This record gives sequence, structure tokens and C-alpha cells, in this order.
Amino acid sequence: MNKSGNQKTVKRFNLGFRISHWVNAAAFFVLYISALPMYTEFFDWLYPVFGGPAGARLVHRIAAVAFMLPLPIMIIFDWKGFSNWAKNIFSWKKHDLQFFPQFMKEFFGMKAKVPKQDFFNAGEKINSWLMIITTIMLICSGLIMWFPQYFPYGIIMWAYPMHSIGLGLAAAVAIGHIYMSLVTAKPSMRGIIKGDVSEEYAKDHHGRWYDELQAAEPKKKKHA
Repeated sequence: MNKSGNQKTVKRFNLGFRISHWVNAAAFFVLYISALPMYTEFFDWLYPVFGGPAGARLVHRIAAVAFMLPLPIMIIFDWKGFSNWAKNIFSWKKHDLQFFPQFMKEFFGMKAKVPKQDFFNAGEKINSWLMIITTIMLICSGLIMWFPQYFPYGIIMWAYPMHSIGLGLAAAVAIGHIYMSLVTAKPSMRGIIKGDVSEEYAKDHHGRWYDELQAAEPKKKKHA
């Protein structure tokens, strides 16, 4: 537990996890913008931003390499954070399933009693799985399109629609994620920027995790 001004805060994300998150976000944004003029003539006006079609393809490929870096960054620089994330998204219990109907009530401004959640709540777990699935779709299909000489013609033909579907799904996930971060759970942004969140936010949105922190506090004081 720490203090930020008059507000008590708790550590949420280490630097490695935060860097991984923002590399992923920046790479996806550049990939999306650079892909638009290649996808449809309606966005041809974007080509001059990249110096023409060749420049757009180059930027897209550089961003594609960056898009593959978040997982290695997290594993190398924040193994503890990666392990915690992996453990959480594979853990589904009664309180996770009870989250969704209550969350929908809260989302539409109705009274809700959301059960205490883990370090990652059920919504964040779903977001993680959607991110994993769309990332696999984009990277696998993208590599096939980038190096078609190494793949059979049939696989190449499947790669194009898979890339488009993956992009559409990933964009929808990203928009939902941004909306949730900026509108319904704004205090969470501090966690992914500065690494800590208010104690009040942790208690209200991640009660089970907060209870674990509280239980561990006496042990820390004892060994201090």
C-alpha cells in the first residue's frame, strides 16, 4: 500500500507489463491505419501520409514485427505479471459467471451487485481471450500473406479472408476495451500508465484481489 497525494494506492502492473500493453496498442493502431488504403480505395488519401503505397507496405510490416513483441517483452521483463495474467484467464469460477448479468445492469445505469472479482475481472478475462484469438488470426494469416512462396495456394487464399475477419474482430475488441477504460472504468487507466490504482478502485472492481492484498499485509509487516 502506498500514498499518492491524499489517496491510498496499490501496485497493479509492473513496468514490463505496461510496456507490453502500449507496444501492442501502438502497433495495432499503426497496422490498422496503414492497412486501410491497401484494403479499399476509399482510403487512398492516406497513402501520402506514408509516402505512397510502398511506404504504407513498409510501415505495415515494421508494425507487424512490433505487434509480435508484446508477449516476449512480458515474458522476459515481467514473468510474474505474465504468470499472474495466464493463471487468471484460465481460472473461471462461479463469481466470474455471476459477473456478466450484473455488469450489464451496471453498464445501462441500473442498480447492480457485482460479485467480488479477481485481479482480472470476468470481462477482462473475456477481453484477453478475444485478444489472443484475434492476434493469432492476424499474425498467422499475415505471415502467410507476407511470405506466400512458402505456402500452398489453398492456404494463401484462406489467409486473406482470415486476416480481414481477424482485423474486424480485433478492431471491435479494441473499441470496446478503449470505451470501458475511458468511460465505465476510468480509474483503471492509472494502473496501465503509472502502475498503481487507488485502493478504493481495487476494492470496488477487484474485491477478491483486494482481500488477498489485505490478508498479505500483516505478513509483510511481520517480516519487515
